[in-house]
Amino acid sequence: MNRPNLGGFVFFALAFALSAYFTFAAVQGNYGLFSRVEITAERDALTRDLAALKAEIATMENLTLRLSDGFLDLDLLDERAREVLGLLRADEIVIR
Repeated sequence: MNRPNLGGFVFFALAFALSAYFTFAAVQGNYGLFSRVEITAERDALTRDLAALKAEIATMENLTLRLSDGFLDLDLLDERAREVLGLLRADEIVIR
């Protein structure tokens, strides 16, 4: 009577299940390929945001310097007063 080799079948089934699990984990897991792509995309977006914020900070520092006591830009002061306070000269015409 021929008995099937049950031990070999169990070994191959276990080997297949383990390799399927590790393959899935390598692609979809917390440290898998898809996660790496998402992290890289997020890093690139944050790098762009950081560059935009640095440019905005540089602009604000420039404006702050130009309105400081040591360096007063009268044109900028005039512009800010007009914008914030709504001031006009007597010889100006405003069109809305």
